[in-house]
Amino acid sequence: MIQISLPDGSVKEVAAGTTILDVVESIGPRLAQAAVCAVVDGELKDVRDPLTQSGSLTVLTKEDPRVLETLRHTTSHIMAQAVKRLFPDAKLGIGPAIAEGFYYDLELAKPLADEDLTRIFDEMKAIIKEDLAIQRKELPVDEARALLRAQDETFKLELLDELDALDGETISFFEQGEFVDLCRGPHLQSTGKVNVEAIKLLSVAGAYWRGDENRPMLQRIYGTAWEKPADLEAYEWRQDEAAKRDHRKLGKELDLFSIHEEGGAGLVCWHPRGARLKRTIEEFWYQQHDLGGYEIVATPHIGKAQLWSISGHLDFYREGMYSPMDIDGVDYFIKPMNCPYQILIYKTKVHSYRELPLRMAEMGTVYRYERSGVLHGLMRVRGFTIDDAHIICRPDQVDDEIRRVYEFSMNMLMAFGFETFDIYLSTRPHEGKAVGDPEQWEQATDALRAALDERGLPYQVDEGGGAFYGPKIDIKVKDSLGRSWQCSTIQFDFNLPNRFDMTYIAEDGKEHRPFMVHRALLGSLERFIGCLIEHYGGAFPVWLSPVQVNVIPIADRHVEFARRVADRMKAAGLRVTVNETSERMNAKIRDAQLQKIPYMLVVGDREQEADAVSVRLRTEEDLGAKPVSEVIDLIRSKIEAKTQDLA
Repeated sequence: MIQISLPDGSVKEVAAGTTILDVVESIGPRLAQAAVCAVVDGELKDVRDPLTQSGSLTVLTKEDPRVLETLRHTTSHIMAQAVKRLFPDAKLGIGPAIAEGFYYDLELAKPLADEDLTRIFDEMKAIIKEDLAIQRKELPVDEARALLRAQDETFKLELLDELDALDGETISFFEQGEFVDLCRGPHLQSTGKVNVEAIKLLSVAGAYWRGDENRPMLQRIYGTAWEKPADLEAYEWRQDEAAKRDHRKLGKELDLFSIHEEGGAGLVCWHPRGARLKRTIEEFWYQQHDLGGYEIVATPHIGKAQLWSISGHLDFYREGMYSPMDIDGVDYFIKPMNCPYQILIYKTKVHSYRELPLRMAEMGTVYRYERSGVLHGLMRVRGFTIDDAHIICRPDQVDDEIRRVYEFSMNMLMAFGFETFDIYLSTRPHEGKAVGDPEQWEQATDALRAALDERGLPYQVDEGGGAFYGPKIDIKVKDSLGRSWQCSTIQFDFNLPNRFDMTYIAEDGKEHRPFMVHRALLGSLERFIGCLIEHYGGAFPVWLSPVQVNVIPIADRHVEFARRVADRMKAAGLRVTVNETSERMNAKIRDAQLQKIPYMLVVGDREQEADAVSVRLRTEEDLGAKPVSEVIDLIRSKIEAKTQDLA
């Protein structure tokens, strides 16, 4: 017998092997009828799964957002079944639910065309209309292997071999009509539970089996599935809006950056306006770090092989590093990370316990090898700048330092206009996969958890998800379309202090090992800027805008006055341009709006006589004529407040 904690808090004893649905039916037929899937000890399960050990049970109905994962996984199976009906020789890969949709990888004799997607979708409609019952089957390994061999499912056989090594008992399949697939679920009760008006096939792309470029290339069919048609419509709107906000498109239109095949894939060239945006972010970053008690350092771009051997990068990260350079017969590597050099700075002298904590930070450019297939504008590059910081402290200082750095990170991110976050706490990996004393891990994890609890923001715990060298907090910002972007990481490291023999002299006069915390706040500066571009659609708040003001003379006789206005604004610290082209005034205003410049100041005879400007906003509002000094004060106030408001 095993003990199951029920949703009402009671505990029920059931025989091992009892299905979740049987337990739910014993609670109440109405709940059983509404149940879509369940969570057992944090893991999403099919209601037809047997219970094998004691644990807590949560029943999920269609109102729970986690049910979407089950709906999408079911839809991926319906799509695979439709493909098999149309292309019987197709071989199945995998078909998981993903954020906002699903995909299925398949091997087909010919590339799929748009008309094939239409045929597949029509067949999916038929399968949904048939309302086929979806049944869970448990097969012994030998029978499972025989079934897959009979179906000639070579990819599934490979997966089965891995499952056999892990489980060694029975293997789960899900069956709907003639379609049977190796799968652990969960699934809906029948194909008819999918709303045909709320699903859509999106595209086909190539995908190597298991992500290995040496394995067969499969065809990956992407789709999306929702509970209601209105949800699908909202998704399509977000997709359209995302396309308009694509940082690669806006980067070109706003003349911010470029990437050149001649120079190298994944290597960014910042144009004047993009460099100005980057510099504005960096200046704010330096200012805040000066106020936050950090010491700014700068480290070399290359280092001897010996350095990367001590740090462990050559053992654990070699595939992400570029080939060595021979300098005077010694191998040097371009740096993939900033940590080792900052540690060398620490080790240049003996440190007393009174000197700690020591907070070192730098905007350090690193280079990492990424496969060409994953490069994506600013979001995935080969050369990028990390706002790295390392906090070296005594064990008794850990709690305060973690609270401090977490608060610092959140305040910085909110200064850029982000208001909602996805936060994760990753804990110690399983035994044998972590370095450091378990008591240190516990202290470090407790410090991270306390910092999160103190702020009161919701977070998820990723049990066993920490790196081998320490637990961490990951902070993802949510943009204006609700998408998550990885930014801040607060990471303990029990590995490098040992590898580099870092010490400090404690009160007892003896050498002790310090704690070290890695902290990247914005993460990759390139990715962060890409995120900002898409978050704001290129219409940055005034303080971030590469050009804050465009002065527009109506006629040639007003150009000199326009220049004088611009000079006064530059003297006040504003970023200003003057449009001296021969275009008509309305065309100049339109051009400034397309460039998403916050303020357009029109000057003509009346403005020149009154030492004033006519103020127009990129949002098409007309504020009328105002004295130049008043406009300067207005813009300066918006910059200082870091507001998105212009008026």
